[in-house]
Amino acid sequence: MRGKFIFVGGEKLYIRGVTYGTFKPDDRGDEFPAPPVVERDFALMAANGVNCVRTYTPPPRWLLDAAQGNGLRVMVGLPVERAIAFLDYRECSRSIEQMVRSVVGGCAGHPAILCYTIGNEVPASIVRWHGRHKVERFLERLYNAAKEEDPGGLVSYVNYPSTEYLRLPFLDFFCFNVYLESRSELEAYVARLHNIAGERPLVMAEIGLDSHRHGEAAQAESLDWQIRSAFAGGCAGVFAYAWTDEWYRGGGDVTDWKFGITDRKRRPKPALAVVRKAYAEAPFLPDAPWPRISVVVCSYNGARTIRDCCEGLRRLDYPNYEVIVVDDGSTDGTAAIARQYGFRIISTENRGLSSARNTGMKASMGEIVAYIDDDAYPDPHWLTYMAASFLSRGSVGLAAVGGPNIPPPDDGPIADCVARAPGGPAHVLLSDRVAEHIPGCNMAIRKSCLEAIGGFDSRFPVAGDDVDLCWRLQKRGWTVGFNPAALVWHHRRNSVRTYWKQQKGYGRAEALLERKWPEKYNAAGHLAWAGRIYGMSYVGWRAGRIYHGTWGLAPYQSLYEPAPSLIESLPMMPEWYLLIVVLTALSGMGAFWSPLRLTLPLLGLAIGAPVLQAARSALRVPFGKPLPPARRLGLRLLTASLHLLQPLARLSGRMHHGLTLWRRRIVAGYAFPRPWTADIWSYRHLAAEERLRSIEMSLRDEGAVGVRGGDYDRWDLEVAGGTLGSARLCMALEHHGSGRQLLRIRSWPRCSPPGWGLIAGFGALSVAAGADGARTAGTVLGLVAVILALRVFEECAAATAAFLRAVRKMQGEEAGDAPRAA
Repeated sequence: MRGKFIFVGGEKLYIRGVTYGTFKPDDRGDEFPAPPVVERDFALMAANGVNCVRTYTPPPRWLLDAAQGNGLRVMVGLPVERAIAFLDYRECSRSIEQMVRSVVGGCAGHPAILCYTIGNEVPASIVRWHGRHKVERFLERLYNAAKEEDPGGLVSYVNYPSTEYLRLPFLDFFCFNVYLESRSELEAYVARLHNIAGERPLVMAEIGLDSHRHGEAAQAESLDWQIRSAFAGGCAGVFAYAWTDEWYRGGGDVTDWKFGITDRKRRPKPALAVVRKAYAEAPFLPDAPWPRISVVVCSYNGARTIRDCCEGLRRLDYPNYEVIVVDDGSTDGTAAIARQYGFRIISTENRGLSSARNTGMKASMGEIVAYIDDDAYPDPHWLTYMAASFLSRGSVGLAAVGGPNIPPPDDGPIADCVARAPGGPAHVLLSDRVAEHIPGCNMAIRKSCLEAIGGFDSRFPVAGDDVDLCWRLQKRGWTVGFNPAALVWHHRRNSVRTYWKQQKGYGRAEALLERKWPEKYNAAGHLAWAGRIYGMSYVGWRAGRIYHGTWGLAPYQSLYEPAPSLIESLPMMPEWYLLIVVLTALSGMGAFWSPLRLTLPLLGLAIGAPVLQAARSALRVPFGKPLPPARRLGLRLLTASLHLLQPLARLSGRMHHGLTLWRRRIVAGYAFPRPWTADIWSYRHLAAEERLRSIEMSLRDEGAVGVRGGDYDRWDLEVAGGTLGSARLCMALEHHGSGRQLLRIRSWPRCSPPGWGLIAGFGALSVAAGADGARTAGTVLGLVAVILALRVFEECAAATAAFLRAVRKMQGEEAGDAPRAA
């Protein structure tokens, strides 16, 4: 298993499979047809492009030999689900584990083995009865038992929509049985399953249609688009259900279902020819109109990793692409290494990442420009999946596509810990297929769209340019897509020092982005993503809720995990360290006034909260291959330390470049912060929303940002002068005769609740200290309260002035439009 796909040696294996069984047991209890029948079946499968067979019961050795003789691999089913309420009986669960060990031990090492499946569709009611955590732990027990018997074998569990909520991160890959009779619904659900599977391959373990009810022609048509949609959606494989109509279940032959692509006598149905053709053309049609793609690699002193990148680009399986390496003033052997591969090299002086990306864009000849970092290398079909997204149905308005970036498994222990620490390049998804942000290490953009927005913004020399680009594309009304199969392997930082430098650079990028996109940030200076961030290492405190449906009968049962609350998020914020500094200072002042020593427990809590969160996150990290306990403990300690280090590095970068809690958001003048009203007569008939939008634009021209009120607010716009003070505006519109309108505008200053709390708190402490005779402490605390009050006054004054300027501008425009006397 490598990323989203399964490999045999260095060759990717696309599973083109059929299911086989279940069959009526013979006199000896064997649950398969006689060997001659199996041999004929396997030969016919191989002749029709099938390369894998899925069984639901353990196969005898002779069946595995027959599969090997016909070039087939076998997904060995272990019938765990037959013992339904297995966790209610200790002996039953032990016998299941014994069965797993016995079967896997008997098959281990056979070259025909594809994988083992520790169960198939444990019924939703049984999972609900036991509780998902018990079932998850039991399946993990079975997984470990199988791995002990066959350490090199792949192990999975076959899930289905009714228990979609099961979380099984230990599995080698993700299997799902899905029966959907709508192409759009299947494509959407495959995208959802990819996001649940994360960095693991996704295999459709059963797809098909019943020809008994729908007819053989409909079955063939359905299997055609099911197979093609699954592969195009990035699945590592598909099993068509089933090879034959012969099916035995519950002690009798089943005759009212006919899912087979051959009938009970193995006579081909129309579906067999369709499956053969779809498998032969998987994952994509060979004669598709593949667009020319220009791959741009920007590098500055990337000699350590660029060879892997070039090797990966040379192995790309795509018919129409070029590679451009932009050497951004490197002083090492970057250009010389890239030149060995015959790629086009453009050498420039060092001008930063954004400038280098624009240089590559201008030199590109393709209609799509794909970007990859010099410390990453692509999957062989990276460009194929990128291009397929641009060619897919519904791609109108699609300007860019991104994919996942996965850390290579052999980068070393520090890189492994960094990969599991916060702050890595992650995609942000608005839906399963639409992104708000895609990292620049793995993105492809239509060149026409890239040129239309002027390329990358050169004010972002190291990071942040990809975020800015996505926002500008979306502002134009275009869509940014996500394809989970268009993956690249991205090396993580391999030392704590380089990780610190990277995170500090990201802090700088956040500051630069806030200056250009202030409306994307809240008053505290934090980016408010509309979508969900994937790849986060955070472990939440609140338990998720499973949607079961009434009486547990919902066909699609999902786990809904709440986003981190404000209280949960606070210890992870960079500014939490400022709180620790403040509490440390207050505790130190306890030497002058003893009651301030009461802040020592708060200081302990402030220090303990992020430490506890870091420890929880590090304990949940899966490190893959078995490790000695001491080594595993060391890796977890390093991972926890990185969780604590990352916010501090971000804070350093943010503060150094002006993104602080005390930053001024408006600097163009002040007005006394007081409530005021304005009445403006207008001879233009405009809707209220147009008037407010005009004020918004005026505020933006002044460098201020107007935040719109919500559905339950009695105000329309708010401008923050900083973290503590703001002003709000409300507008009413009166319609009068002769087309006249009266705009009634009211504005008032506002101190934020934290501002009031801080001023009142420090003020009360100052008075108490003074009354207690601690003049030094009282003076210092009072001075802090005065400074905070002055700061609130200043921020409210700046926000008030911003609204005044916008309203006066509107007043002047309306006066200029008024009719003049003859």
